[in-house]
Amino acid sequence: MKSIVIDRTNALCGAIFVALGLFFAAQSLDLTLGTAFRMGPGYFPLLLAGALIVLGAIIVIQSLRTVHEGVGAIAWRGLLFILPAPIVFGFTVRGLGFVPALFLAAFIASFASSRMKPVMAVVLSAAITVFSVLVFSYGLGLPFRSFGPWLGY
Repeated sequence: MKSIVIDRTNALCGAIFVALGLFFAAQSLDLTLGTAFRMGPGYFPLLLAGALIVLGAIIVIQSLRTVHEGVGAIAWRGLLFILPAPIVFGFTVRGLGFVPALFLAAFIASFASSRMKPVMAVVLSAAITVFSVLVFSYGLGLPFRSFGPWLGY
């Protein structure tokens, strides 16, 4: 008889997803749901909660079938550069404007890779900034202020 080996890390993560999904599903039921064509304020949160429950259940089922290796070392470099980037963007977007704040955030995040050189980081940040301005400002027509009052605009 085979014994069932459970990957505890994935089982715990899946269970947390299911629990959070159930919590948010219960919260969204207090709101008006509406229909698919006339959505109420609780409709979309309920759909997201349902997706979280389904994904959590899939992770739990997978944890019963496969055993994964343990968690390795923490990628401190990634944490030190990826996490501050959106925080810097949030603090500077109103003062600097969309373009400089996005460039700065992309520049900071690009150094999460140990192979990134400063020149390539500038090129990558400029490309991300140009692409984002084209998509969000021109493509979607969102009213972002390109340059902010801290720069004299």
